[in-house]
Order: sequence, then structure tokens, then C-alpha cells
Amino acid sequence: QVQLVESGGGLVQAGGSLRLSCAASGRTFSSSVMGWFRQAPGKEREFVGRIGWIGNRTSYADSVKGRFTISRDNAKNTLYLQMNSLKPEDTAVYYCASSAVGGGVFKYWGQGTQVTVSS
Repeated sequence: QVQLVESGGGLVQAGGSLRLSCAASGRTFSSSVMGWFRQAPGKEREFVGRIGWIGNRTSYADSVKGRFTISRDNAKNTLYLQMNSLKPEDTAVYYCASSAVGGGVFKYWGQGTQVTVSS
């Protein structure tokens, strides 16, 4: 079983930056695809970005491309989301997610961390 714990959320002004972290338990982190999702009030959960476990290839939603960066530290079993040039529409609960070993659907989810961007 994989447990994911996000941290780093908070209140920031528009144009500011935040870095979210996701600490993963277990021994499968380095062999799993990791992702970030978010859910704003009254909206469905949406994909933010992902990072593979082979070559650390990343992909992003168009809405965050060029502003957000995903990285991972396999030695620390930690996933990061660096968010720059934040906008009020980035306000949401942010979740990290993990696939099973080798990839596939996102099987494990964290509890989320709130990010609020004020205008």
C-alpha cells in the first residue's frame, strides 16, 4: 500500500509562487508515474501534470504549461510541484497521485492541500 501526503499549500497573492510537496511511503516510488491534480469548488478534479519514472519525462495541462514544474527526488520519495505566476483561477485543492509500479492508471491518492490565490 502506498500512502501520499501533500504539504506546502497556503494563501498567496496573484503573481506569487508556491512549492507543493508530496511524500510517498513504500518502495515503489521510483518505479511509479506520479501526477498532480486539482479540484476547484464546484468543479470536477482536473489533471495538472505528470512525471514518468523512465527519464523523468513530464507533461502538463495547457492551463499551467510554462508556469508549473513537476519534479521528483527518488532518494527522498518526494514529488514536487513548483507553481509560479499564480493566478486566482489556480485556487483549488491540489492532490498528488501515484500509479502502480510501471505505470497505468493513478491508483493511489493523497488527501490534498489547499492553494488559494488572491487577486
